[in-house]
Parts: sequence; C-alpha cells; structure tokens
Amino acid sequence: QVIDGRGWRSGAMVEKRELAQWFLKITAYSDELLAALDGLDKWPEKVRLMQRNWIGRSEGLRFSFALEDAQGHLLDERLTVYTTRHDTIFGASFCAVSADHELAKRLSELNAGLAAFRREVAALGTSEENIEKAEKKGYALGLYARHPFRPEVKLPVYAANFVLMGYGEGAIFGCPAHDQRDLDFARKYGLPVVPVVAPKEADAAAFTVGNEAFIEKEGDQTRLINSDFLNGMSVPQAKEDVARRFTEMGIGERRVNFRLRDWGVSRQRYWGCPIPVVHCGSCGVIPVPKAQLPVTLPEDVTFDKPGNPLEHHPTWKHVDCPHCGKPARRETDTFDTFIDSSWYYARFCSPQADVPVSEAAGRYWLPVDQYIGGVEHAILHLLYSRFYARAMVRTGHENREEPFASLFTQGMVIHETFKTAGGDWVLPADAIQQDGAWHHAATGEPLTVGGVEKMSKSKKNVVDPEAIIAQYGADTARWFMLSDTPPERDIEWTDAGAENAWRFTQRIWRYVNEAIVSTGTADGLALRQLAHRSLAAVTDNLNGLRFNSAIARIYELANGLGTALQNKVSGEAMREAAGLMVLMCAPMMPHLAEACWKALGHTTPVVATAWPKADPALVADDSVTVAIQINGKRRDEMQIAKGMPQTEVEALAMSLPSVQKSLDGKAPRRIIVVQDRIVNIVV
Repeated sequence: QVIDGRGWRSGAMVEKRELAQWFLKITAYSDELLAALDGLDKWPEKVRLMQRNWIGRSEGLRFSFALEDAQGHLLDERLTVYTTRHDTIFGASFCAVSADHELAKRLSELNAGLAAFRREVAALGTSEENIEKAEKKGYALGLYARHPFRPEVKLPVYAANFVLMGYGEGAIFGCPAHDQRDLDFARKYGLPVVPVVAPKEADAAAFTVGNEAFIEKEGDQTRLINSDFLNGMSVPQAKEDVARRFTEMGIGERRVNFRLRDWGVSRQRYWGCPIPVVHCGSCGVIPVPKAQLPVTLPEDVTFDKPGNPLEHHPTWKHVDCPHCGKPARRETDTFDTFIDSSWYYARFCSPQADVPVSEAAGRYWLPVDQYIGGVEHAILHLLYSRFYARAMVRTGHENREEPFASLFTQGMVIHETFKTAGGDWVLPADAIQQDGAWHHAATGEPLTVGGVEKMSKSKKNVVDPEAIIAQYGADTARWFMLSDTPPERDIEWTDAGAENAWRFTQRIWRYVNEAIVSTGTADGLALRQLAHRSLAAVTDNLNGLRFNSAIARIYELANGLGTALQNKVSGEAMREAAGLMVLMCAPMMPHLAEACWKALGHTTPVVATAWPKADPALVADDSVTVAIQINGKRRDEMQIAKGMPQTEVEALAMSLPSVQKSLDGKAPRRIIVVQDRIVNIVV
C-alpha cells in the first residue's frame, strides 16, 4: 500500500499520526501462539519461522540511565531502554530514542530543528523495510546519559530515525562495534567505536572494527574485552553478571519482550464493516445491542471531501445512546478486513446458523484438514486466524485452538512487465515484438521490458483469463499451470507453454478415440503395467500435492499409449490404459476427461466415478528410476521397466516436458544411456 513513502494509488506522501483507534489484544496470546508452532508439523517450516520471527520473543534486560543536561546537572527523569545485548554495555557510545518518544516530543515543542526532524522521520512512513534502508540520521537532544558503571562517561542522547517506538521502550543504547545500524550512525556522527566482544583467539589490544560490525554467529568462540570486570567472560556469562548487578543496583530487571504488537483494527474509510460501538457523552463507550445489529453502511455516502466519508455524512453517525437514550455518536471507523477473513473458515461449518458457529458443526468439521494459500498470507492472515481461534474458544464459539491442521503455500503466477518511455505500465496483450524489440501494438512506441514479477493490476502484467479460455479452454490453462513447476514455486506464464499444453490435450483426445476402435492383438502386458504403475505414482503425487510430478507420469503413459497404438497392442489393453489415463487427468482437465469418458462408452460421469486402484500385481517392482541429465546436470527423473531398450529410453526421455523446456528447441548432439541408471543428453 506504500511505495517509496507514497500511497500506491494516490501518490500522496504517507505520514504517521496519532489517532484514537480500536485494537484487539493479540499480545496476550504471544507465548501460546509461539509455543504452539512446534505442534504444527504439517505446516511448511518457512511459514513457522516467519511467524516465530514476527512474534519475536526475546529475553533481555530493561534498565534506566541517569540523565544530565549539557551543564552536567542531574535531571529528575531517567532514560529507560530495553536490550538483549547488555553484555556490550562497556561498548556504549550513545543513546537514541524514537522520534515518537515522549522525551523527543516534549523537547520538540521548544526546538524547531527537532520538530522538523520529527516531521522528516514521520514522512518515512511505517514500513520497517523503508526505515531499515534509509540513511541513519539523528538529532542531538542536548542531554547525556551517565554510564551505569562509569559515571564519568557521558553518552550523548539523540532522536534517531531507526529506533522504533513500537518495540521495547522506544529507546536504545548504541554499541557501534556490534550492531551495524549503530555503527553506521556512529561513523556518520563521529562517535567512538569500542569493540567489547572478540574471537577467543584474538589479541584484545589489536582487535578493531572497520565498516562492518562484528556480530558473532552461533557456535563462535568469543570473549569479552575492553569491559572492566567482564573481561574474559563469554557472552552468556557477561549477560548474567550485568543483569545481576543492575538488579542489585535497583536500575534494571530481566524482561521477556515480544516484537508482536496489538492488532490495530480501525480503518478510516467507508469500505468495511462498521465497528458496532456508540459514543455517549454520559455513558461513555457503549456496544450496540444485539437487537440493533447489524449496523449497515449508508448508501448515499459521498466522496467529495478528504477523509472518512462516514465522518462527513450528515445523519448516519447521529444516533440515540442505547443505554440512556440521549443523543450520541456512532463510531465512524470501520473494521480491518482481516476481521472477517480471520474466522470465515469457522462460519463455513454452519453458514445458515443463527449463531456464528454451530457447536455440533464445529466439532464435526474443524480444524480445517488442508489449507492452501499464498505465502504472502504466512504472517498476518494465518497469525490472525490462529489468534481468532483461541479467542473464539474462550468465548465459547469454537472448540479448536488451531484452525488449520495442514498448510500448503502455492507459488504465484508471474509475467514480464512492460513500460512506456513515460513510465506507464502496459498490458502484455498490448505489447508486440518486432525485429527483436518490443513496441506498443496500438501506438508503435518503444517499450522497456522489465523484470518477471508477480502478476498485479498495478503493473498490468496480467493475462486475461477469458482470452486464454476462449483460445485454449480452461483445461489447457489449468494443465499448463500445474505441469510447469512444483506448485509451491512461482510459475512464469508463457504463450509457448500454454500452446504445448493445448497440443497435449489434442493428443489425449486422439489417443482415446484411436483406442476405442483399436483392433490390435499384440501382447498388452507392458502397457497395462505402465498404466497401473502410472496410476500408483499419480495417486501418490496427488495426495502429496505434487501436481507437476503427476502430470509428468501422465505424459509417460500417453507416450506409452502412442507407442502401443503403433505396435498394434491388444485393443482391450489399449482401452484399459486410455480409461485410466482419462481418470488420472480428470482432477486437472475435468472437461476433457468427461468428454473422453463418455466417448469410451461410460454412462456414469467421471465426477461420480470412484478413483481407480492400481493392481498390485501389475505394479510389482520390476522398474527402475532413471536420472535425466542435460550436459551433466540433473533435470528430472523417470520410471521405466528394467532393461528397457535404449531407443525406447531415449524416446521417453526426450518426450518429458522438463527436457523439452530445457532444450528450448535445440537438437541434442548425442544421448548417452547408462542402462537402468542415467540418461545424459548432450547439447
């Protein structure tokens, strides 16, 4: 929603403002949301790691510095910080507070330069990525923090653009030698850089830090240096010693902190579910009674004024207090849409019920057995749903604390991007290639080809599904998307890929119709074995959501069917193999499968036909898995009958989609077959 500090639609500069808003207290569940991740063993580890990092549990120390002014006079207030690296206290060379810290806000009332700096920081927006990438800047507050162990050491206090108010205390002590942000800041403002942690074997007197902070990795053998009574200790020992001393001094306490913040659910916009609350001057904040729900949005809203249209509506927000009857005001904020998407799965159990979730239906259906969604939902949506489930257990609406038993994150469809010289995005359908260069189909102006990115409306790198379906059919589009790459990876949409998938659908239809009229009499055992082994493999692959692997096995069966037709294999075996192939295609090409199934003489539609079972006798292991290499690099594998003739192995390998894609139209110079082991294609 924010790109380069501006709203992605309006282009307006984004700034941070303080607002009275509604929150859900997700932080009350931080510990259990984190601990329960270990039990989600059917979730991708990358998603669990992303949630662990987002919750961000850390064990550290909360302590305070005495403050003095530029003349050395001790102030009444202290500066409280939170840190996980209190072992580095002797390397401290400055303190910094967020631009939103109370200290910075108060001082800015009398300091125009500081006020301007705070406005500059606000213009960075709220994106942590933007804050991290921005040049590290600070504004000296004219105050100094006294080092707790060396009172003669004065640490200048700054407001800094890289300190977040939402984490810890909104204030830090900077140890430049062992934190890259602190080091960048110290170099900019000429502050001391004192290394206090070094490799165990390093010479303490000679150890220095250049432009890269020394950050020890897990397993590194390090020790404290330049740290008075901590010298020679390990990092854990030093942390323990400092924590004990600060506690005894009465200036610090051990603290478990979380990166997770409470969930702000207020949105100042018309589009959303109204927050069902009334503000009364006498009674305060009053929930809308159940009998008056739902609160509906006015349909005569206008958008001619900046800000929230509900706030400007002449009548909607004015209502009587449900408690005392006096004139009151509706809440004009609407809910974050995640409010609805966080529990829809539970509503699906009983969508017509008069209660949010029927208890019996919830017990029967929940948790969701298999959830499939993009990895972009790994943190917010999935974390909010996990929180919502726990909250609903406590309110009696649900009986499962984990909503999704198994999770699969599919990749995105990606495509090239095109831009005009003026910076306007262009649809792929409007881009044509002439003489090796891209031009706008209508205007002829040159286009710049950008990166291959996730399809998005903003960059217009989308392909119209209706056009694809009109040209190739829905089955072809689905087949190509599932066949090109494992479903957890991104897939690049290409016209050539769709064309190849369409040609395969024609092969299926042709082979089925040829099998129907086949009068061959040759032995069909090998074909039946291939068909049943393919079925066993496809069944396993579909259960594991390995659609591309399943499709590769169907390609093998189709090739075998084509060879069997040429060799006049038994018509009965042909029709059996063709029927199994059609059933295997059905989950991915349902329309084609129904037409083929009917052509084969079946009256019960595929959708009502049980999934076939492979004959164990025909699946018996007299096959081997052969690796496919191109110029010595492994590209795929295939299962073949042991001792299969070299010519058949070569033909089968060359027919694989992965091989065709890698060859990109090039003819192989030679094919080396190591029987029952490897096929190496040299190009």
